[in-house]
Amino acid sequence: MSLLRIENLSLSIHSVEILKRVNLSIAPGQIVAVTGESGSGKSMTALAVMQLLPNGAQVSGSVLLEDQNLLTLSEPKMCTLRGASVGMVFQEPMTALNPVKNIGDQVMETILIHKAMSRSQAQARAQEVLTRVGLPQDRFPLSRYPHELSGGQRQRVVIAMAIALRPKLLIADEPTTALDVTTQAQILDLLKGLVREFGMGLLMITHDLAVVADMADKIVVMRHGEVVESGATTDLLHNMQHPYTRMLFKASGHQVTLPERPQPQPLLEVRNVIRTYRLPRKGLFDIPEHHRAVDNVSFALNRGERLGLVGESGCGKSTLTKAILGLDEVQAGEIRLDGQAVFSGHKPNLAVRRKMHVVFQDPYGSFNPRHRVARLIAEPFHLLETPPTGSERQDRIAEMLRAVGLSPDDADKYIHEFSGGQRQRIAIARALVIQPELILFDEAVSALDVSVRAQILDLLAELCATYSLTYLFISHDLSVVRTITDRVMVMQAGKIVEEGETEQVFAQPKHPYTQSLINAAPTLPEISDNVA
Repeated sequence: MSLLRIENLSLSIHSVEILKRVNLSIAPGQIVAVTGESGSGKSMTALAVMQLLPNGAQVSGSVLLEDQNLLTLSEPKMCTLRGASVGMVFQEPMTALNPVKNIGDQVMETILIHKAMSRSQAQARAQEVLTRVGLPQDRFPLSRYPHELSGGQRQRVVIAMAIALRPKLLIADEPTTALDVTTQAQILDLLKGLVREFGMGLLMITHDLAVVADMADKIVVMRHGEVVESGATTDLLHNMQHPYTRMLFKASGHQVTLPERPQPQPLLEVRNVIRTYRLPRKGLFDIPEHHRAVDNVSFALNRGERLGLVGESGCGKSTLTKAILGLDEVQAGEIRLDGQAVFSGHKPNLAVRRKMHVVFQDPYGSFNPRHRVARLIAEPFHLLETPPTGSERQDRIAEMLRAVGLSPDDADKYIHEFSGGQRQRIAIARALVIQPELILFDEAVSALDVSVRAQILDLLAELCATYSLTYLFISHDLSVVRTITDRVMVMQAGKIVEEGETEQVFAQPKHPYTQSLINAAPTLPEISDNVA
């Protein structure tokens, strides 16, 4: 018996074909994972089920929820089903939550809209469901706001909203992409537990193949809006028929070869750094408490070395990164780049800051969409004493575009004309254009699908050989850190608890926290030679 049955679903938007005769089914208590590269049609399939399609969309085929065709229902009728019969968990909880409403009101909203119970009953259900997703009331009262929660806690609130009325079908669109490995493991265990407890069907949209292999009963592989292969997880993993499926899984285990490191020559020195934040008072007369986000951290990064930094959300990675960049003053300790202090008194040393650049997780969010690529790449030129002009400026931009695998003609385009992987290449070109001494990669590949991620990692390896890059690579993705770094540091509760040669730390972790991180990371099972 099928809970959800999609039959020959086709979708076009303003006459552009997006989905082509998609077929899949989900039974009660079953987890079906839809995977594929960005643009393959995964999310559009989920939005078609919810009937949340953009203007200009034309749909054919059928989407049957217990034999009721959702494509034939009016918007008022769909409103009665969304939340009650079908719930959805989105990728980025901070944008899915209302920042000016507390979490209790947001969980209660679905209950009250559907008039399922009175306000007092709705409040009791909100407390119950938040406790069920790991947010008990003694620690997380209904009065909390989204900004007072971590990323993993916010995702739990979104899940609580989606299951408040115990829907028959839950759709999760990339629910763990931005989470660290231990939080990811907790969210995945929570979703599996909810499926078992409520007998709901789960449609999971993800590009993380290790998650797919660990979570799903059935896998559906999509490419260019079509289902190219589907089947039971075990069967598909050991007998992949389509070349695209084999390519995806091969890219997921992709390895790169970094150039050999030069002789040790310290570039970045961090000595006994402490950064403390004042916490908000719990009561009017309470003595304010302080949180030590970075706790006596010391390390050195040699010129030409690739250093990784891993740890859970809230461990202090971002605070340390901001301190290195001179964006956040420390209370104690010292940070030096090439022998010069990052802070001069209480002010950042701008001469030192010019020698560093950062590549962010979301390249689209870090670019001005109204500027052409040439201007975006040239932004760091203002840091130079004599910025290049005229043909020299154009030549430098063209050189950087070629270096990251793009065309000089791309300089005249806008950022929205590029894919996610191409945008990240442009971000790397901007970081390299003034040849900084240190680059910080802050979750620079976590939002990319496996094949694009493999391309970016190959690109970094090539750039390391060409430009002798020195970088600090901050990531929650342990497989990427293992691939792209020479040394790795593990951070917990503001402290560096373990560091060493990357392969040695991963093969023989000494600290219990490092062991827990590695054990929590999802891994692909051994795949047959058919994948090679």
